[in-house]
This record gives sequence, structure tokens and C-alpha cells, in this order.
Amino acid sequence: MNTRLTSTKGLVLALASAGVIGAVGAGAYTSARAVAPGPVATVVAAPVMTLPDFSEITSRDGPAVVNISVTGTTKTSFDGSLPNGMDPDDPMAEFFRRFQGQMGPRGRQPQEREVPTRGQGSGFIVNADGIIITNAHVVKDAKEVTVKLTDRREFRAKVLGADAKTDIAVLKIEANNLPTVAIGSTKDLKVGEWVLAIGSPFGFENTVTAGVVSAKGRSLPDDSYVPFIQTDVPINPGNSGGPLINTRGEVVGINSQIYSRSGGFQGVSFSIPIDVAVQIKDQIVATGKASHARLGVAVQEVNQAFADSFKLDKPEGALVSNVEKGSPGEKAGLRSGDVIRQVDGQPIVSSGDLPAVIGQRKPGSQVTLDVWRQGSRVELTAKLADAAEKGTAVAANDEATGKGKLGLALRPLQPQEKREAAVEGGLLIEDAAGPSALAGVQPGDVLLSINGTPASSAEQVRAVVAKSGKSVALLIQRGTDRIFVPVNVG
Repeated sequence: MNTRLTSTKGLVLALASAGVIGAVGAGAYTSARAVAPGPVATVVAAPVMTLPDFSEITSRDGPAVVNISVTGTTKTSFDGSLPNGMDPDDPMAEFFRRFQGQMGPRGRQPQEREVPTRGQGSGFIVNADGIIITNAHVVKDAKEVTVKLTDRREFRAKVLGADAKTDIAVLKIEANNLPTVAIGSTKDLKVGEWVLAIGSPFGFENTVTAGVVSAKGRSLPDDSYVPFIQTDVPINPGNSGGPLINTRGEVVGINSQIYSRSGGFQGVSFSIPIDVAVQIKDQIVATGKASHARLGVAVQEVNQAFADSFKLDKPEGALVSNVEKGSPGEKAGLRSGDVIRQVDGQPIVSSGDLPAVIGQRKPGSQVTLDVWRQGSRVELTAKLADAAEKGTAVAANDEATGKGKLGLALRPLQPQEKREAAVEGGLLIEDAAGPSALAGVQPGDVLLSINGTPASSAEQVRAVVAKSGKSVALLIQRGTDRIFVPVNVG
């Protein structure tokens, strides 16, 4: 790195002394031209960028990073498969195949038995008296958890609690005066900033890897309450639960997941923000569990077609496709077709932002929702419920037939059909062709609304389509599921 900078600087000076002046900017010349002989212009070299001293950070925080070994059991059955680790070409493989086959379908019924399981992960000490944070999936179904420190001491750990929604678990070991990490803040973390991870990939203890923050606030399709930090730090099995550390030596995240088609690292890693982890840790230490709030709505992403249909200035927000009956969302006045754009002033850019923001609130707390409804802004207030409580489903609104621009043949629902579909109204789709069929609408679906307006008749649907732009948003119910479908009618 230094050699390259030095040689580049030498080239700049050589050009200047020859009478060619280059404007040095962000790693490139913006202009160069010959000038008449005269005083040589002063050339200012670009500032030299230096990498952070990862060795200093590692020596300071490394002793507080622990290796976690887990033993447990899982149920399995004789199904003709080979024992774990047996080579298919092993001379004994055929014997096992035949033996398992006789014990399986052709003999007596396959029998379940408990088989020992082992796993490894990482964690870090946040309290000198032995409080450790790790991932919930590291200690899931564990019967025995062993923590190993960098000084080679080992302790039996107690799992104080685990929260599957955020993938955070808290352990306790009986020890004192332990090294601890410094806790930072995800709010101060910047995209492009250097970060490093310490953990035990594949069991190799206290391995250090480094990279940069690729993005913040990532939503993953796993129904979690976490706005993940995305990095390109190499993370592999065994790194789970280890710290993500900034250049000031502060923990800013917990390494949790990778995106991979091979099972190994492929350049995309995800970490849980430390702000979320500390909040969950404090609840678990105090009560043995973590609680999350619930709004009681199902949401989906707002794409450009939906933005055009609902007259939004840009495709952002969480589109409400269903509101649970009796839920905080229904009591606040939320409806299918509403687009939630802010919660207490915090922007909701993608649909995954909403469960992350709501889930981190306390049950019983009150939030202000900024909602876009049929072309105008509405402000609603909701008192959140406990996510541990279960909710039920909701409904929508009846008459005629005929295919129009949408390509739909519609008729009113009969009373029996309304009861079976658990809806108060809507139109049965008897046939779908053209744009609607291309969008995935099927005969037998129930059309509940169009562009947020309840579907009451085929004529009313045609009228809404006539006033729309290039696309419309249909709220469809199929079985018990509801989803908005964008249909291009332009």
C-alpha cells in the first residue's frame, strides 16, 4: 500500500518539474496541460490513508471473547441413511444400508432415538462477574454449555435466558474480575467504516477477521425484530455470537448470520446491532426473558407499482395487507391499504422496518403512526400489545359480473361463501385473464379492495380502474392469506 502511494507521488512530482501540472484529487488527475516555462507550481499530494491498528484492538478486546461449546440431544430414526461421517464407498456402507432397510419400512416401523449433538460458537463478556452475550441459536436445545476463556480456563455456564426473535442469549459463569469489552453504539456506525470480528470459525479459537460496514438497517425474511448490520467481514460457522468491533475498540454488533449458497462465507455477513442486544440482555438479566410489542398487522413491501397505485411520491413504507381483529392496529383505526411511513417520527422505508421498530418497544407503550391513506396523510395513535399474545384475523366489504380492463370476471359473495372466507364483503373472482392473470390472480380468489377502496361491485371496480394510472393494487384473499397484488393496466 505504502509502496504504491510513494510511486504515485513520485510520478506527480516528475510531471510537475517537466512543466505539466496535474490537479490531484481523490486518487485521479482531474486535468493536465503544458504550460510555459516558469516557476514550478506547488503540487499537493492526496492525503495518505492508513489502516487501523487491528493488533492493538485485538490485544485489548480479544481476552473478553470466549469460545462456547454446547452438547445436547436430538431425536432421529432408522431411515436407511449411513452413520454420520461414513464414506459411501466404505466396505461397511452396504451392510448399514441393508441393516437400516430391514429395520425400516420393510421390517418393523422406524424407531426414534435420542442422538448426542455438539456445537460451537462464540460470545463476549460484558460484566466482570461473568455475564456473557451470545446468539440464541448457539445454545438452542443445549443440555450443557461450556465457556472457554483465552487463558484456557473452562467454566460450566448457565443460560439465563434466550430470545428467539432477536437471536440473543445471555450466559452466566461463576468467575470474578474477568476482562470485558467496551460497548459502543450502532447509531454512530457509518457505512464504509472498518470493523473486525473475533470468534471461533470452525472451532479455531480467537480468530480475527476484518472488513467494512456494507449497509445498516437490513431486514431479513426471517420474521425477526432486528435491523441488521451488513458487512463484508469473513464470518463462518463458529463465529456466531462473537463481537463486531469498530476501530475504537467498541463492540457495535453481534455476528449472527451469513448469506451463502455454499454454506460458507461469500462476502455478505449480518450482525445484530449492539443497541438491540444490550436492551434484550438487560431484560433477560432482570426477568429471565425478553418481551416485545405487537401492532397486529400484516404488511408487505411497497414497490413502484404500489407507489403509483396509491399516489405515493416514492416507493417507501409498509403496506398494510391485513389487520387483526381486536388488535392495537384495529383499535388505532388502521385499515388494509394504509401505508405506514413513520413510527414516532422514525421513517419506515421498507416493510421489514416496521416489525423491527415495533418489536423493540415495550408492550403497553403508545406510538404515533404516520399513515398514507387514499392520497392523503393521516396520523394515528396505537397502544401496543404484548407479542406473546395471539391475535385472530380480520375482514373487509358486495354485487355484479363482467370482465373489464383488469381481465376479471366478478360476482358478489353468497352469505355461505362470506362465512367460509370469514369476510364481511368482497367479490369472488370467477375468472382471471389478461393483466390480472399475468400478475398471479387466480379464479377462486376473493377481491377485497382496489387501491384501498373496498370492492363492492364490478361497476365500482371498473370506475376505480378508470381513474387510476398505469397500475392498480388489488387486495386478494386466497384461503386464509391476504396479499396486495400490483396489476399493470396501462
